[in-house]
Amino acid sequence: MQGENANLNNRNDHNERSGVGEVGESRIGAVRGEAGDKPLEHIDPREAAALAASGKPHRQHMRSVPKLAAPHTGAKTKLSAIIGPAFVAAVAYVDPGNVAANITSGARYGFLLVWVLVLANAMSVLIQYQSAKLGIVTGQSLPALLGNRMNPGGRLLFFAQAEVIAIATDLAEVIGGAIALNLLFGLPLFIGGCVIGAVSTVLLLFQGKRQSLFEKLIVALLLVITFGFIAGLFIAPPDPGKVLGGLVPHFNGADSVLMASSILGATVMPHAIYLHSTLVNDHYEGRTERPDIKRELFGTKIDVVWALLLAGTVNLALLLLAANSLHGMTGTDTIEGAQHAVVQVLGPVIGTIFSIGLLASSLSSTSVGTYAGQEIMHGLLHVEAPMWACRIITLVPALIVLWFSTNPTFVLVVGQVILSIGIPFAIIPLMRYTHDRTLMGEWADGTVKHVIFLIVAALIIVLNVTLVVLTFMGQS
Repeated sequence: MQGENANLNNRNDHNERSGVGEVGESRIGAVRGEAGDKPLEHIDPREAAALAASGKPHRQHMRSVPKLAAPHTGAKTKLSAIIGPAFVAAVAYVDPGNVAANITSGARYGFLLVWVLVLANAMSVLIQYQSAKLGIVTGQSLPALLGNRMNPGGRLLFFAQAEVIAIATDLAEVIGGAIALNLLFGLPLFIGGCVIGAVSTVLLLFQGKRQSLFEKLIVALLLVITFGFIAGLFIAPPDPGKVLGGLVPHFNGADSVLMASSILGATVMPHAIYLHSTLVNDHYEGRTERPDIKRELFGTKIDVVWALLLAGTVNLALLLLAANSLHGMTGTDTIEGAQHAVVQVLGPVIGTIFSIGLLASSLSSTSVGTYAGQEIMHGLLHVEAPMWACRIITLVPALIVLWFSTNPTFVLVVGQVILSIGIPFAIIPLMRYTHDRTLMGEWADGTVKHVIFLIVAALIIVLNVTLVVLTFMGQS
């Protein structure tokens, strides 16, 4: 009960500072009497939504009703009922961009950058939990909170950079899927990209009212990805001593720094940070019961750790596979070349399983990426765009690249660098909001945790600045 009261107070505080966001055509209204005499900013969002249904205007100025999360009823929910959102978000960490970045890293530098991948995955656990925590406590997504606090010009600029990130994300996912279909069935890349776009759109039909089924489909694809990318290690396991040597932080020239930044961009995903704060609330779509905040946060910690441990294992397996079996081989800097090398070294069965994992990676991650894009648009621009429109916005650039590019894998790696640049725009607001006691109440980060978060953000920003400098110096 204490957690529920704190949650209600937090949301009322939020309404006082920034008003409420928009959902469809709903507007705050009130009936005469108790609610009609309340100041608008003191009306709880759920009460406002009910009042809006009456169609009677409130005596104060009109504001939009936010996308409302299911209330924390304090039900004794099983932990298994809380699990799910983090596994959907984790799909973003095993997309085809990860395949390209990790295979390129292993093929070029062997075990040199294992430490970068492990560090990035550890940081992603903290970041994704913070995003989930923000959504659970406030009932709103990170984009919605940003949109409520920015002026129109700021919202538009922030949306522009977030949309570039979404396009770069989908670029990697669609291209990776097209390459997988080419490897499996010989389809031209452009046709393969169209197929990926169509199938991922069908997957998105299950999102929303059938959220539970959507989560199960994504988790099933995640398991296929895991098997597809780990299978090769059972045939040719790496030397444990070399793996441990890769945990010692060091670089080997400017190009390895660029590669490290690409790995970081592939591992800590901006759109996953924006989305996770939505997923934890959409998870309870249509449900009448929801655990209290304390129990939900506990369950979410388990959800995040297990989901990202699985994603991290997949990423590490990719890098180790390339470092152990492909290092020093020519033509392995592309996904196609890497797959052909896998077939040559480990056999056609492992090569086919690898391609199936790549296809599952593309289908799941491009669906989740479009889901994130819709929430970004809704939260920042207060526009409830249909899913198919969001799908087209990010799909078209990928299809253009597939039509004209002669080296799609290189485009994947460049896309991961773009994602790396976008990370601070998601992390810094998240860091501020989760430390804001007026927004988070008793659930706000303490000093120690906030300092850790500051260090993580600083490390990421330093890598990004290094990347930009190296790029402009022509060393990339």
